[in-house]
Amino acid sequence: MDDTIITLSPLERKIILLLKYPFNEIIEKSGLDNVSVFHALKYLANKGIIELDVKKSKLIDLGTNGIIYAKNNLPERNLLDLLATKNIIRLEDAKKESRLSDNEFKVALGVLKSKAMIELKEGRIKLIASKEEIVKKTLEEQLIEKLKNKEIYLDELSLEQSSAFNSLIKRKDILKLKEEKNIEFSLTNHGKAIIKNIEKSNQDLIEALTPEIIKSGIWQKKKFRHYDVKSNVPAIYGGKRHFVNEAIDFTKKIWLEMGFKEMQGPILTTSFWNFDALFTPQDHPAREMHDTFFIKETEGKLPERELVLKIKQAHEKGINGSKGWGYEWSEKEAKKILLRTHTTVLSIQTLAKLKELPAKYFAIGKVFRNETIDWKHAFEFYQTEGIVVDKDVNFRHLLGYLQEFYKKMGFLKIKFVPTFFAFTEPSVEIQIFHPKRKEWLELGGA
Repeated sequence: MDDTIITLSPLERKIILLLKYPFNEIIEKSGLDNVSVFHALKYLANKGIIELDVKKSKLIDLGTNGIIYAKNNLPERNLLDLLATKNIIRLEDAKKESRLSDNEFKVALGVLKSKAMIELKEGRIKLIASKEEIVKKTLEEQLIEKLKNKEIYLDELSLEQSSAFNSLIKRKDILKLKEEKNIEFSLTNHGKAIIKNIEKSNQDLIEALTPEIIKSGIWQKKKFRHYDVKSNVPAIYGGKRHFVNEAIDFTKKIWLEMGFKEMQGPILTTSFWNFDALFTPQDHPAREMHDTFFIKETEGKLPERELVLKIKQAHEKGINGSKGWGYEWSEKEAKKILLRTHTTVLSIQTLAKLKELPAKYFAIGKVFRNETIDWKHAFEFYQTEGIVVDKDVNFRHLLGYLQEFYKKMGFLKIKFVPTFFAFTEPSVEIQIFHPKRKEWLELGGA
């Protein structure tokens, strides 16, 4: 028992002698605030001295507007009383004569219409409620009337009161919810024994060692309060790297291990690099607003003239045996600024200025597409790709690189499926088997 007593803080020692009183009386007799007393009780519970039970309840009370409406009636009641004398009235006249604010008038109309008490037709309000319905207080009025006298526990509401509460809580400052804690505790057998011993031992323990205590030698005549190293402490949730950043670093490490150099560039680019340099025709659906995010009223610069003329020739008449697309290529269209739709922008820019062979490059970066969002599509996401440039590499080398890359990524089951891409031939789709979904998913193309 002494071992526990000697670990008690001054706050705990003070509160432990008042445990025969309920929570509110402990606050009063100790002169402490409710937070300090509650913390002391939690510490005592952690040490097995008491069993602590905290029950939370929600109380309903009138808000600022609720207090006003309790005195001056709800907006719908004021409008209803006006209509009882007029029967049919123009909207603008009703607004003026009711003296309601714009918002209150709209709410009053909505409430009365939802209760089938009025009809709105051709700018007029017609009262269709019976005299009995007009005179009878609504459920909302009955609840406000009850709240004028006292707060009500949320879990004590009747079915009708719950309906009124759900209606009023959505409206501004009519009702407010407060949380009430009901704190109960009881002594354990261990706690009862502690109290007996603590009343006998009136020890003045040293809480902290100071230079004065050491110099005076007081520490030789007193006991130090022991630290309870087994006591529960608040959990600390330290910061950590975002899983997307971790995935990017992991992927980058794989590329570097495979001997690739990184390519980087801005997310804003021209249609020239994003589409034209990749032989995508200027009337292709992918270049429309519903697929690509274009930047309004901006124009980019094209690269050196020689390269521009080559791209123009490729599109209009073709080069190296190609027939081209057979249309008049537009520099204005090529200058449009957009958020890149793929990182191949970086690959084609690298190829355009590449002088030394062989070469291996990779990129990891954000791309943007005007997609319908679902579990596997987003309008903003990261993409990675690599290029290998050499005279002696072929399609089988490509498959080998892909297999090695996905293997390092941790995918044990992969397969290659022939497919079509606008700017590569032959083309392949990489699929991985998802163990949880039990299906093959597309996870790349080359």
